[in-house]
Amino acid sequence: MNNPNAKIEIVYITKISLVLWSLILFSCGGPEYDILILNGTVYDGSGNAPIETDIAIKDSMIVAMGDLDKAKATRIVEANGLAVSPGFIDMHTHLEPIMELASCESHVRQGVTTALGGPDGRSPWPLKPYLDSLQEKGIGMNVAYLIGHNTVRKNIMGLENRAPTQEELLAMEAEIDSAMQEGAYGISTGLKYLPGAFSKVDEVIALSKVASKYGGIYTSHLREEGLGLFDAVEEAIQISAEADIPVVLTHHKAIGKPMWGKSVRTLAMVDSARAKGLDIKIDQYPYTASYTGISVLIPSWSMAGGQEAFDERATDPVLRDSIKNGIIFNIINDRGGSDLDRIQFAKVEWQPDLEGKTLKFWAEQKGLEPTVENGADLVIEAQLNGGASCVFHAMAEEDVTRIMQHPQTMIGSDGRLVEPGMGHPHPRWYGTFPRVLGHYVREKKTLELTEAIRKMTQLPAQSLKLTDRGMLKEGMRADITIFNPETVIDKATFEKPHQYPEGIDFVIVNGVFAVDNGKFHDVRSGIVLRKK
Repeated sequence: MNNPNAKIEIVYITKISLVLWSLILFSCGGPEYDILILNGTVYDGSGNAPIETDIAIKDSMIVAMGDLDKAKATRIVEANGLAVSPGFIDMHTHLEPIMELASCESHVRQGVTTALGGPDGRSPWPLKPYLDSLQEKGIGMNVAYLIGHNTVRKNIMGLENRAPTQEELLAMEAEIDSAMQEGAYGISTGLKYLPGAFSKVDEVIALSKVASKYGGIYTSHLREEGLGLFDAVEEAIQISAEADIPVVLTHHKAIGKPMWGKSVRTLAMVDSARAKGLDIKIDQYPYTASYTGISVLIPSWSMAGGQEAFDERATDPVLRDSIKNGIIFNIINDRGGSDLDRIQFAKVEWQPDLEGKTLKFWAEQKGLEPTVENGADLVIEAQLNGGASCVFHAMAEEDVTRIMQHPQTMIGSDGRLVEPGMGHPHPRWYGTFPRVLGHYVREKKTLELTEAIRKMTQLPAQSLKLTDRGMLKEGMRADITIFNPETVIDKATFEKPHQYPEGIDFVIVNGVFAVDNGKFHDVRSGIVLRKK
């Protein structure tokens, strides 16, 4: 076989074979794809008008868009009459149970394909081993994480109510730096919670500068969302300016009757800051009730040092009286909504029969008049028993609507991963994204569908600098949600929260069906995203 003509002949035959193979593929209707989505109304995430077109997916990527009617694929989805959208990105998610609920069903069924964890100043630590173990376990959606200020402060200072020493501040900066190098997307604060409530703005600015150095963002559960809301928004704007960092006012709201309607001013503050060149955004859940620990009603000074320190203060008659007065003030002016019936128990380990019931119910169960004063005593009793999680019905619909319509508002559930039977959760854990699409878009006309989808897809992707997600176009990851705009709706209620939404027909995570014809599949095709 030393004949050079033989080699030429082999090459020639090979070229002919390639040409013939191409002709065969062409005659069969083109290349074979993994998935074809045909005849859908495609919303690309940009806010532009939708178009009727087809989408082809291969190896977890969107590889073609256009008229693909004659193409071949392993799986074809006929999407006529359905909206085809980028997978939704949740900008505020409590992922703490993800090791036990790795399928992420309660989120994926909402159309969520990517979620940002580590909010409100709390996050896993150390970060890299946690992310590694999470990826090894397998997860149902993509996840990204922030590094929590409260977590870092507690690591270094415990629950001490004081400013850090220079050495302590350097130690906190080092932990932020380490987390950012390990893939965190920024820093979160929970300045209403402990120990963040004990920090001053200079400390937060110093730590935020570290996150900024790596191109991270800053999200904040503001120091106050009731009477101190304006000062709290101004503080976040100051942090953005001095740390040179994009800021998200997370789950933005106006809490308590005295503040209802005041979102007019907070949104004007956002607009003014943006006009000066600061990158200030918002995320929001579409409900008039919040969810957090009952300790949010208790003055933070009384919680310094932890539960044992609180227990001791509550036995001192003078200190207990001061604690009670602080709780009374918060019930009247803040999350209490000036009505014990607006405080609803969600998770009560020491008395599970209270779950779903209100503080008023508990007072009457104990033979007490449902006064604010008696309610304050019961809040102290609840904390002495180990605390409880509660739903606080203390927001106005006009503020929810106004904030939602702001062009810089993204959707964030503030939801915790959950499965039926786990306590009495806030309905946002099951219904945030379908509620926006069904209630606020279709029923109330608060938003146009194109704008709602932008707030769930492109805008959060841009905020996190995710260049391969958040839009439908060739070369993007195949994270896709397909829903019926005429039927999509949340079903979870405050009375019966454990209900999955309707109208989300298909959810594709990295090219794999996690929801197929309305049925959930535990395929765990999500990945852990790490900021580069």
